[in-house]
Amino acid sequence: MTDRAPEQIAVLGAGSWGTALALLLCRNGHGVRLWGHDPAHIDALTRERENRAFLPGFALPPALTPTADIAAALPGATAVLVVVPSQFFGDVLAQLAPALPDGLGVCWATKGFEPDSGRLLHEVAHEHLGPRELGILSGPSFAREVAGGLPTAITVAASTPAFAQRLADLVHAPRFRAYTQHDLIGVQVGGAAKNVIAIATGIADGLGFGANTRAALITRGLAEIMRLGEALGARRETLMGLAGLGDLVLTCTDDQSRNRRLGLALAAGRPAHEAMADIGQEVEGVVTARAVHALAARCAVEMPISAEVHAVLYAGRTPEEATQRLLERASKSETED
Repeated sequence: MTDRAPEQIAVLGAGSWGTALALLLCRNGHGVRLWGHDPAHIDALTRERENRAFLPGFALPPALTPTADIAAALPGATAVLVVVPSQFFGDVLAQLAPALPDGLGVCWATKGFEPDSGRLLHEVAHEHLGPRELGILSGPSFAREVAGGLPTAITVAASTPAFAQRLADLVHAPRFRAYTQHDLIGVQVGGAAKNVIAIATGIADGLGFGANTRAALITRGLAEIMRLGEALGARRETLMGLAGLGDLVLTCTDDQSRNRRLGLALAAGRPAHEAMADIGQEVEGVVTARAVHALAARCAVEMPISAEVHAVLYAGRTPEEATQRLLERASKSETED
């Protein structure tokens, strides 16, 4: 429980991560209206007071009200937190815009790029919502651990320092540390691109390549992310922090990561669509791999690991072939782009 006065927050997205953040906000003394697009799912949340589909085992507190009406989530809200997969981000903002009061700030905990254009999500938000305060919450954070109150640290970046601090104050708790900064671009790039490297790491582990390979992929993957981030205007120190290196390590090394689990399945010879169906939730790295591939070409940035993941997902290359291509690359300076 924080010392802040209770506020009413609209959380848009009733998957595992949206539900976990809604639970956190309720523990901090706030009221939450949790919106989901599927009326049947919202009916189940209301009836069972638990998100059995995506985050079972955690009771929904009385301060959390599920709704399938996006406009009904907004009355009295002092902030809006969007927590939907990146491929639906623009569509949800388009639904939100007509009902959104002037001056109400919007934050998101979505990690990805706009799939077709490769745009950063703050650009998408500006297009749909016009001038207003914008922020992003990102960092190494599995939904189940946040819902269970396990210690977690994240980063909040926003269009103004005051809005970043206000958002951090909403979520900050003894077991959920929220740090602030102003690098919106770096926080977005780190949170999105790490999912592609996690698929690569899952593939390598699934092929039995061991801890040495995993460490190399994480390190060289970070170098790729930093090259792309700098080309897009990010700060290097951001990508060495929680939203970059921290999230990368988490996603690449723990099987709670859906992206890592997809890589393991691909290494076992499973088709991507079958593995994703078994996982049962969005695997952000799949659509992000396409966006990263296009951005790397547009920015003339070399991203060999990400390129091989893209080839496995979209060009029919086998995990073994992709790995061999990486191993056959010529020796070079570690600090060379």
